[in-house]
This record gives sequence, C-alpha cells and structure tokens, in this order.
Amino acid sequence: MTNTSRNPAEMFGMVDIGPASPPVEWLLSRLAGELITPDSPAFDDARQLQDFTVDKRPLAIVRAADTLDVAAAVDFAREYAHPLAVRSGGHSLAGHSMADDALVIDLSAMKGIDIDPATRTARVQAGATSGDLAELASEHGLALSTGDTSSVGFGGLTTGGGIGFMVRKHGLTIDNLLSATVVTAAGKVVTASEEELPELFWAIRGGGGNFGIVTEFTFRLAPVSQILGGDLLLPVSREVIRGYLEYAASAPDELSTIGNIMHAPPAPFVPDEWVGKPVLNIIVCWAGDEAEGQRALEPLRALAAPVADTVRPMPYPLIYLSTAHQAVPHGAAVHSMFADALSDATLDAFLAGIERATSPFSIVHLRALGGQLARIDNAATAFAHRDSRYMASIIGVWLDPEEDPAPHRAWAESVWQAVRHEATGVYVNFIGHEDAVRIADAYPPATLARLREVKQMYDPDNLFRFNQNIAPAS
Repeated sequence: MTNTSRNPAEMFGMVDIGPASPPVEWLLSRLAGELITPDSPAFDDARQLQDFTVDKRPLAIVRAADTLDVAAAVDFAREYAHPLAVRSGGHSLAGHSMADDALVIDLSAMKGIDIDPATRTARVQAGATSGDLAELASEHGLALSTGDTSSVGFGGLTTGGGIGFMVRKHGLTIDNLLSATVVTAAGKVVTASEEELPELFWAIRGGGGNFGIVTEFTFRLAPVSQILGGDLLLPVSREVIRGYLEYAASAPDELSTIGNIMHAPPAPFVPDEWVGKPVLNIIVCWAGDEAEGQRALEPLRALAAPVADTVRPMPYPLIYLSTAHQAVPHGAAVHSMFADALSDATLDAFLAGIERATSPFSIVHLRALGGQLARIDNAATAFAHRDSRYMASIIGVWLDPEEDPAPHRAWAESVWQAVRHEATGVYVNFIGHEDAVRIADAYPPATLARLREVKQMYDPDNLFRFNQNIAPAS
C-alpha cells in the first residue's frame, strides 16, 4: 500500500523558489491527494472534528493519498516554518487534530487494509478505523483489540497505546504491532520495528505523535471467530459498582468489560420505566468458548436483577453497536485516571455526579485492567502503566452544538476534583483540554526522560507539537 514511486525530495523540489515562503497552493502539484484551502468549498467540512466545540481555521489541509504526500507536506511545513498538525480519525479529546493557521495533514483518505490470513497479519494505513479493520478481519476469523468506537482512526489510537475491547485477552493494540512506516520531521520515510530503529519503535508505542507521522502499521491478528458481547444493564449502587470492579479485575482473561455509570437511554431493549434512571451499563466482550463465557458472566448477572441483558454470541465487529452513539459528533469534557484502588468515597462521588449531571448523555467510564496487558514489562513500550488495576474517566457529553458548554465542563471538573487524589497516572489518549502538566501523569519519570531523548533524536525542533507534547531533551 505504501507508494514509493515518487521521490519526496525531488517532488518538494529543492528547486530554487527564492528565500520567501511560497503560497501553500504551491504544494498542490506535489501531491497525489487533495489540498484544501480556506477558499475550497470543502474547507468547513474538512476542518470539523468529532468534538464540535473545536473550531480551528488552519492554513490548509493536505488530505494525503499516500506516504509520499505526507513527506511532501512535512518538508513544506519544516522548510517554511509553518505549524503542522496531524489528523487521523479526528477523535483527539484535546482537539489536537486541527490547529489555527497550521498546515494540517489529514490521513483519513489513507484507509487501505491488506490482510494475510496465512500469516495472520494485517497492513493497515493510518486513516483506517477500528470498524474498518474489524469488518475485514472478521471475514477470516481474525481480530485485533483496538478502540472502543468504530470510527476511531488507527494513527492516534495506536501511537497512544490502544486500550480496546479485548485488552485483557490480547493486550494493547501496540502489543500486536510488528512494524510501522514513519515519516520523520526530516521528511524521511523509515520503517520502525524491533530490528529496525528499535528506539523509535519503542517510542511510537505509547508516546503519541511526537516522533513522526505513522502512515502504515503491520499488526499480528488473533484468531477470533465469535465473541459473547452486548450490554448488561444493572440497577446502580455503590455495592453493585464495587462488585463489578472486583470481579472484572480478577475474571478470566477472556473477559474484558467497560462499565458506564449513566442514565439509561431510550433504547429498544431498555424498559420504559427505567429510561433516564441511573444504571451501571456493563459492555461485555468475552473472547473465548461460549459455554465458559456464560459461566464467567454469572457473577455479574448475580450482582442485581438486570434491567436489560443483550449479551449474546456475535461476530466481533458487532461489539461496536454498543458504542455506536459515540461516533456521532458531540461536545465532550473529559478527565481520566488510572488507579490502583477506588475507595467508597470515590464511588459515592461518581454516583452523586451522575445524579446531578448537566447532560443526560454524560457518563462515568470504568475499566478493570490486568490480564495480558499487565504481563508485559512496563519498560517494554512507552505505554508504562500496565500494572494499573483500574481506569476511570469522567466524560461530560452534549449533542447540541448551540448548547453552552460551560455547565458541562464545570460538572466534569467538579467530579474530577472529588476523585483525582486517587489517580496513579493517565492514559495519554484520554487527556482532554487540560494543562500540559498531565504529561507527567501519563509517563513515569524514567519513561518520560527516555521519550525526551528519542524526541531530541527525531524531532529536535518540535515540529510535531500539536499533541500531548513531549519536549526534546535539550
């Protein structure tokens, strides 16, 4: 899928165009893809992100067709000192996928996927989504544990780590990464793997987009024909949440779950009398024998009389039906943390928060980790919180673009202030519009120091800075 028939240095020209920066339109003749400028009819649509509160007006958007388009755009931005941002699926919680007055490299058209069933591997371009790969891999009885929403792009998901629906059985997305094609800040196209440029390969597995633009990934896939999946809605209480967390963290590896404290939605499977009432919605993904899975779910079903239970055998891609609403454009205010323990006071704060939520769509998102994720050494990749027992996120969500975001942001902040003392770190992909101090929460000191050295090696001038930014070592 990687096009190497064009030489980016020759395309970009190194031609004599004088000392001044040429107009951005000069790039057009160097691209196989599109150049979208503020004068283009497609400009307003192209700059929209998943979070509709992000309203940035870039200098131009390069909708890349291939890796060499990316290299040409990187060269242009570097040579003429234009800020540079990168978009894959547009799900950046902090809105980093778009920036004012920047040249934005949009990877969303690079959606190629090539699956080799014999070797159980897949080559996946960075603009492909979790749903794209799930559908194609399922045709061969294969799957990769990726993001929680079908529309999440591989570029940001993977470089941040990739906590997905089968994380306890098959680890993070990066734990199945074999190699990556990377465009560096120097405009060079390189391959990173355990054998080639291993330090760069270490850094892009959890260090985000700080070290280059990954345009293609090669993954190892797992044999997954069917799963037990769906939603188990329970009446919510502190005791039910505690029972869920303790069991989910010690359950067989085949069971990965997401627990959402939320208001029951007006879904067809929810009884009318429960719509709008607080519940614990456990999204279940059992990747193993069906009969064993049914037995493994018994302790969850015994926590309380279920409000609804849609868990059933299904092809893996259908798990995304449980999060289909998350693919709809929305406003979001997010605070997140890893934690080794969640006290009763914290669980009470979550419950009280949902009771007074300013939006019926807001949730407290809980995950029990462990399993295969925790069996890999913390130093093996830049994702370095593998021994965390839990992940908790306060997610304020609203669906009306005309709605004032201030109350929802204030709600998320108030719940966060009540629980943040139990944080032991944060997943870099779940850092929202927050202060850069949270970078220190995302990476332990030794990991961050090593990342800064790799940043100095591959991007000493911090060209790639519209991200959860890691400063070069010097």
